[in-house]
Amino acid sequence: MTAIGTTSGTGIGAAVLRREDARFITGNGRYTDDLRQDGQVYACFVRSPYAHARILGIDAADAESAAGVIAVLNGSQMQADGVGSLPCGWMVKQKDGTDMRSPPHPPLAVDKVNYAGEPVAIVLGETLEAARHGAEAVAVEYEELPAVIDLATATDSAIIHTEITGNLAYEWELGDRAATDAALAAATHITRLDLTNNRLIPNAIEPRAALGVYDVATGDHTLYTTSQNPHLERLVLSAFVNVAPEHKLRVIAPDVGGGFGSKIFIYSEETAVIWAARRIRRPVKWTADRSEAFLADAHGRDHLTHAELGTDAAGNFVALKVHTVANLGAYLSTFGSSVPTYLYGTLLAGQYLTPNIHVEVQGVFTNTAPVDAYRGAGRPEATYVIERIVENAARELRKDPADLRRQNMIRPEQFPYQTPVALVYDIGDYEKSLDKALSLIDYAAFPARRRLSESRGKRRGIGMACYIEACGLAPSKLAIALGAGVGLYESGEVRMNPTGSVTVFTGAHSHGQGHETTFAQVVSDRLGVPFEAVEVVHGDTGRVEFGLGTYGSRSLAVGGSALVKASEKIIAKGRRIAAHLMEGSVDAVDFAAGRYSLRDSNRSMSIQEVAFAAYVPGNYPEDLEPGFSEKAFYDPQNFTYPAGTHIAEVEIDVETGVVRVVNFVAVDDFGRIINPLIVHGQVHGGVAQGIGQALLEIGLYDAQGQLLTGSMMDYCLPRADDVPDFVVDTTVTHCTHNPLGVKGCGEAGAIGSPAAVMNAVTDALGVEEVAMPATPEKVWRILQGLPQRRVA
Repeated sequence: MTAIGTTSGTGIGAAVLRREDARFITGNGRYTDDLRQDGQVYACFVRSPYAHARILGIDAADAESAAGVIAVLNGSQMQADGVGSLPCGWMVKQKDGTDMRSPPHPPLAVDKVNYAGEPVAIVLGETLEAARHGAEAVAVEYEELPAVIDLATATDSAIIHTEITGNLAYEWELGDRAATDAALAAATHITRLDLTNNRLIPNAIEPRAALGVYDVATGDHTLYTTSQNPHLERLVLSAFVNVAPEHKLRVIAPDVGGGFGSKIFIYSEETAVIWAARRIRRPVKWTADRSEAFLADAHGRDHLTHAELGTDAAGNFVALKVHTVANLGAYLSTFGSSVPTYLYGTLLAGQYLTPNIHVEVQGVFTNTAPVDAYRGAGRPEATYVIERIVENAARELRKDPADLRRQNMIRPEQFPYQTPVALVYDIGDYEKSLDKALSLIDYAAFPARRRLSESRGKRRGIGMACYIEACGLAPSKLAIALGAGVGLYESGEVRMNPTGSVTVFTGAHSHGQGHETTFAQVVSDRLGVPFEAVEVVHGDTGRVEFGLGTYGSRSLAVGGSALVKASEKIIAKGRRIAAHLMEGSVDAVDFAAGRYSLRDSNRSMSIQEVAFAAYVPGNYPEDLEPGFSEKAFYDPQNFTYPAGTHIAEVEIDVETGVVRVVNFVAVDDFGRIINPLIVHGQVHGGVAQGIGQALLEIGLYDAQGQLLTGSMMDYCLPRADDVPDFVVDTTVTHCTHNPLGVKGCGEAGAIGSPAAVMNAVTDALGVEEVAMPATPEKVWRILQGLPQRRVA
C-alpha cells in the first residue's frame, strides 16, 4: 500500500485517526437497539409467505389472547387512522412526456401482497418472545396469484398492479436517438454486448431498527431509527405519510452501523412502529433479524442491458446505444425511480469523447423486494456497461485496452466538457490516473506473470476500468427539474462557545464515513482552533436545523461546504468584534491561523478571545447581536466528478473454477483530500464490495418468488481471503465550484472494481462475457466448454 499521510498535525490533509472509533471498538457505541424506554414493548411483523396473493382475511384472535401480547394491528387500522402510502420521492417523466406510474404502497398490506416478506400486521408484546409467538399465531388467509419474477419476461407476464399495464413503471430515454442510430450505421465497426448486472442484497453490520415514543401530554412523537437522513425521514412521514405533524415529530438517528444506501429510504417498519406507539401510548421497539433484512431491505442493481459501441477506422468512438431493463421490485422505493435513469443514463459518456449516445430504460415491476440505491446507485451500473464494452471493443479491434481508452479520453484542455447525456464535467485528468495505475500494477510485465501462471496450470487475466461518477448529490435546481421531490442542499451551523470550544451541527449523517473527524478537521483548519476543541453533532432533527443526509458521496462536498460558509460568517463577525476591541477599522483587521491582527500595529487577539467578548455586552459593537454562532446553507452549482482507473489481476484454478484476485490497483481523483486515512478506508471497503458483486454475490428468487439467498449460508459475502492487498493512490484536480475543492470518495471503490475484475476474468478465460458473479461453478462450466446456466 502507498503512504497515506502527507500532512502532519490535524488540519486539512492530515491522516488523523478517526475519533469516533474509540467508542466503537470498545463497545460504547450507542445504536438504536441499545436504547431503552420505560414501558417499552416489542414489535414483530407478520410477513407474507407468498410473493403475490390476495389477502382474504386476518384472524388475530389467538394472537391477541396469547400471554404477553398487547395488540395486533393491521393495515386497515392504519388507513382508518389516516396513515397514507409510502411515496416515491423522484418523479420520472417517460419518453412520451407523461408521468411514470407509481402504485400505492401501504406500510402494512391491506388487500394484496406483492412480494414475499411484505409486512401484513404488527404484533406488540411485553417481551420480544411474546411478540414473536403472537405473530406466529396470527392466521392470514391468502389467495395465491401468479408471481412475476423473471425480469426478461416481466412485461409479458401477469399484471401485478391492476392500474399498470405491462408491469411498466416507465419507459425513459436520454440522448439523441436519430443521431446515434445514424452514427452507428456509418461506423466502421460495431461491438455488441449483452450484460447482466446482478441483484445485490445490502448487509450492513447493523440491521435496521426503530424505536417509537409518543408523549401523551404534549402529543410529541420521537422516532429513533437507523436512518442515513433523519430530516428527510421526518419530512416524508409528516408531509406525505401523515404520521404526525412535522413540528410534533422528532427523528433521531444515533450511531448507525453502516448503510450503503439501504438506510436512506422510508420503510414500512419504522412507519408502523411510530404509529403503533401513538395508538397504544407506549414506546414500541423493533429490530430486524438477519432473515428479515434479507427479505425486506431494499435490494440493489438488477439490470439486463444490451449495448452497442460504434468505432471509426481509427478506433475513435462514434456512438453508444444502450437499452436496459431495470428491476424496480414490487413497489417504487423512495429513490428507486431515479437510480436506473438519472443516476445511470447521465453517466454513460464515461471518460470518453463519444459524440453520440442514446439510452432507453424500461423500469419494470416484479414480485420481489423493492430495488433502490446501493453503494454507487446507478454509477456502478453505467460504468459496468461502458467499461465492459470498451474492453471487448479493444479485443475485437486488436488494440491494447489501455491504448484504446487513452485514445478516446477527454483531455484536460477540453474541460468544462458537455457530454451528450446532459452532464457538464468541470475538471479532470483521466490519462494521469490511467498512467499511474498502469505503472503501479507493472502492466508491462503482465505477459511474464501470465506465462508463470500458465506454467503452474493456472489461467491469468488482467482488466481495467476507467470510471467517472457524478456525486456530491445536488444541485437542487437541476434535481427538482429532473423530478426530485426535495432540494439537495445541505445546512451547517458553527457555534463557538464563550470558552472557545466549537460545536458543529450538520445535516449530513455519519454511519461509517468519519464525519466527526473530517468535519472537525475542516472547521479546525478554517477557524484556527484545536482539533480537539471541535465537537460534531448530527443525526437529530431536534438539534440540527435541517439537512438532507448522507448518500451519493455528498457529505463533504455539500455538507462540508456549508460548514465552510458558516465558518466564514463566524470569521467575518469576529473581525467586527476584533476591530471594535482593538480600536481599528474592520478593513484593517486580518485573520489567519486563529488570530485577528490589526494591520500596521502590534495588536492582535485570538479567535477564542473574540468568542468570549461576543457574549459580554460592551465588548462588541452596539449594532451586533451577542453570541458567536452562524448558520449556512450550501447548494452547489453542479455535481462533483470523481474519476480514476482501477486495474485487477486474477488467477483462475482450471480444476475448480475458483477465481482469485491476486493484484488490485485503484488510482482515484477525489479532488482535495481532507483525511487520506479515511479516504483509503472508503476505497478499500468499496473495492471489497465490488469484488463481492463480481465474484460472489447474487440475490436469487425461485419461480414462485421465494428468496433462495435469504441467509449468510446462501448469500456469499466477501471475506478477508477473497480480497488481495490493495494498492491505493490518488491524482488530484480540485473541484472548481465548491470552497473545499473536494469531490467525494465513498462510492468509487464499488463503481470501478466490478468492471475491472470481470474484464480480468474474461481476459483469463478468453471469452466475450461472463454474467456476474463469476462463481466457481460458472467459471468451471466455461472451462469445460459447457453453457452458462441462466439464473433469474
